[in-house]
Amino acid sequence: MQPTRLRTGGPDPRPRGGRQRIPCWFLRGGTSRGPFFRAADLPSERAARDAVLLAVMGSPDPRQIDGLGGANPLTSKVGIVGPSSRADVDLEFRFAQLRPDSDLVDTTANCGNMLAAVVPFAVESGLLVPDGDTTTARVLTLNTGLVAEITVRTPQDASGRYVEYGGDTRIDGVPGTAAPVEIDFLDTAGSVCASLLPTGDVRDRVDVPGVGSLEVTCIDNGMPLVLVNASDLGRTGRESVSALNSDRQLKDRLEALRLVCGELMGLGDVTEKNYPKMTLVSEPERGGTISTRSFIPHVCHESIGVLAAVTVATACVLKGTVAHALTTSTDATDSADISVSVEHPAGEFTVELGLDPADRQRVTRSALLRTARLIMAGEVLIPGRVRHFEEGPQ
Repeated sequence: MQPTRLRTGGPDPRPRGGRQRIPCWFLRGGTSRGPFFRAADLPSERAARDAVLLAVMGSPDPRQIDGLGGANPLTSKVGIVGPSSRADVDLEFRFAQLRPDSDLVDTTANCGNMLAAVVPFAVESGLLVPDGDTTTARVLTLNTGLVAEITVRTPQDASGRYVEYGGDTRIDGVPGTAAPVEIDFLDTAGSVCASLLPTGDVRDRVDVPGVGSLEVTCIDNGMPLVLVNASDLGRTGRESVSALNSDRQLKDRLEALRLVCGELMGLGDVTEKNYPKMTLVSEPERGGTISTRSFIPHVCHESIGVLAAVTVATACVLKGTVAHALTTSTDATDSADISVSVEHPAGEFTVELGLDPADRQRVTRSALLRTARLIMAGEVLIPGRVRHFEEGPQ
């Protein structure tokens, strides 16, 4: 039985000392965190909504000292969730990526880590009623049309069912253990681009001004990525995050490559976009399938994003890609299901892929485990000067 949708509208924001206060839940999802809002509690008009989100996060400011942002792209994210009008979907999720030092609010790409917090948030905020010891909801990501089935544990005590956050599941990049959040992606190919392989090839040779000729794989199975062998850029792919973030030459070359590949992938001028992400790949060093260093797109990720990991894993099983050439064998089994271990700076990320038995170059599904935690629930205050509910809440 699908969870019951409860909330269809939100209250007007209440002023307090010249400030507007908005219901807000602050959650960690996977290796990211940020405030979550019910869609009904925010303006429906984009410019007004973005002004609110910038005020909430404290952008633009490198420290985000006047808001909830954490001065890092991984902690400058927002989730907006509402009930769906579609009969086959329970919840609609809009992800917003903000930057500490920018006034841009990007809602074009997905975030699989924040996606892990959507169902816990929906239960906590009254959007969903848990319907058993586990609760599964189908979530549509409005950014790209991606649909996922997400399952969380919802045991019962004397006061009713609740989201269980404690458990034994460990994910690299997050301290301790927690309850699992199971995510089953139903269709991720070509999430932003027109297809899984937007250039039509598993490998391309591109000429980059000031850099030279490089072989890359341009791929989108949930996140548009450009994969390049770290050694082709004079790096090992085992450098620390801090070393890569201070490597100005490398970052300049990656950005030049990103701009060229963005055009090839049909994304146009990506100068002001957060995608495609750039991923250095190399041979695994800790028993995994492949090693990665992921840039998002200008800062090296402390681990790797969920959908980036799914996309890298997909590249590992496609013969001819830059990634496949570096992997430990993904061809040794005839099984329709294959496990790919993506190494990253904080550990590894295991992705379960389903392959078409008749065409092992076609990935039919992907699944993984994340964890989430509610950190705070209350109201966030924004300055009264911020344009807000002039046309009323949506």
